[in-house]
Amino acid sequence: MQKEKLKLYGFNNLTKSLSFNIYDVCYAKTQREQKDYIAYIDKQYNSERLTGILTNVAEMIGAKVLNISSQDYDPQGASVTVLIAEGSMIPVGDTTVAHLNKSHVTVHTYPEYHPETCLATFRVDIDVATCGEITPLSTLDYLIGSFDSDIITMDYRVRGFTRDVDGKKLFIDHYINSIQNYINEATLRRYDAVDINIYETNTFHTKMLIKDIDLQNYLFNADVYELPPKTRLEITDSLRREMIEIFSGKNIY
Repeated sequence: MQKEKLKLYGFNNLTKSLSFNIYDVCYAKTQREQKDYIAYIDKQYNSERLTGILTNVAEMIGAKVLNISSQDYDPQGASVTVLIAEGSMIPVGDTTVAHLNKSHVTVHTYPEYHPETCLATFRVDIDVATCGEITPLSTLDYLIGSFDSDIITMDYRVRGFTRDVDGKKLFIDHYINSIQNYINEATLRRYDAVDINIYETNTFHTKMLIKDIDLQNYLFNADVYELPPKTRLEITDSLRREMIEIFSGKNIY
């Protein structure tokens, strides 16, 4: 049975894309601890929970969920894609015409570990693409808070154009000079943040690195007070080096 087509109104291809890479780093010394950590992450962020996060995002931006595709992978990882439509009401004479713009929200997870470093990394890729008046920037705090985020890289890009009632082209329909403008101050205080923006192309990039490391939060199935002080310092140093390299996007040490 063929689905009924959605009716579209007017010309507006102003597309707003918000992309995340979120990293959570953990110290897992033994091979058993590493596998247990991966299993924990795989269960904690399975496709069912990720679907809940993305449907909440859709609700926050006032979009209607049209279709959900989800998949858990073997040996680990998950993906969810949510097709959404954004509704708005445009007055036309004495009538009101509803139009819907097709968009999507996706998430992919990549739990992994490296035996040589005793470190395990959980990476989340999130992409929110919207067309029309709605901007996904309002979901920033919710998405950051939904994951244990040690390092975050974000890209926001506005493409295409629309027109005002006088026919003038609009290549962006809201003011922005930094992604950080849309992040709660309490959240920003926890991170070192750096911007790289290209205003001529409406391209905005922000990197964030957690400031303080509470070692207990980075140990898997271990108690920090059972470790000698020297070992604590070595682990903390190893974690910080890993985070700095991921944040910098290059091998430093």
